[in-house]
Amino acid sequence: MTGQSPAVVSASKVDLTFQTSDGPVQALSNVDLTIGKGEFVSFIGPSGCGKTTLLRVIADLEKPTSGSIAVNGMTPEQARQSRAYGYVFQAAALYPWRTIERNVALPLEIMGLSKAEQAARIKRTLDLVNLSGFEQKYPWQLSGGMQQRASIARALAFDADLLLMDEPFGALDEIVRDHLNEQLLELWERTNKTICFVTHSIPEAVYLSTRIIVMSPRPGRVSDVIESTLPKKRPLDIRETPEFLAIAARVRDGLRAGHSYED
Repeated sequence: MTGQSPAVVSASKVDLTFQTSDGPVQALSNVDLTIGKGEFVSFIGPSGCGKTTLLRVIADLEKPTSGSIAVNGMTPEQARQSRAYGYVFQAAALYPWRTIERNVALPLEIMGLSKAEQAARIKRTLDLVNLSGFEQKYPWQLSGGMQQRASIARALAFDADLLLMDEPFGALDEIVRDHLNEQLLELWERTNKTICFVTHSIPEAVYLSTRIIVMSPRPGRVSDVIESTLPKKRPLDIRETPEFLAIAARVRDGLRAGHSYED
């Protein structure tokens, strides 16, 4: 999928070692990866395998020890400074004293956009996540799923081509999660954003992605790259089809092959 599109993220031989009081801990090892424009790429692997660390390296929240990484042809630091991506964290991280409208506006205020431009972007992004009419509500007045949609709207307000999502639905119940998965696919189709998505869920990874990156236990390495053959239009019941189950089985096999159950 990357052959015909420019690289939005390109990583070459990326290593990252944290220095701790107990000695060095290698989080990532020799990661090579290219993500093309408009892809939906999920990262899946056991806890502690470096999925979130890799996302944070892309976002310039962590610095690799060695190797190189580029985001839209820039260093991660340049990409961060030029606001080339939006980031959605595991928790919605909304300010409780700000309305939903003002939470979405926060990065736009920091960017120094005019009130008119802020209003236009807030309306557009809240429309995209189906939160129109909730502008004046406070986070505590919304469900967990609605709060995460507001967090996604805030990340979209940058209008960056790249969206980084770190297990945004992991704390939600299965029914809400299914609904948000459907909405996220619709959002991706409408906006043509490039999405990097961290998850622990095999069905979620298969349902959402054009490619699935399977990572090994620490130190995190790319142990398999699985191209999805599913159509872009994906109703939830596609998860019962033989094609879906075959992809899920390959992901599960990749996770099992890379994992040691001795500890």
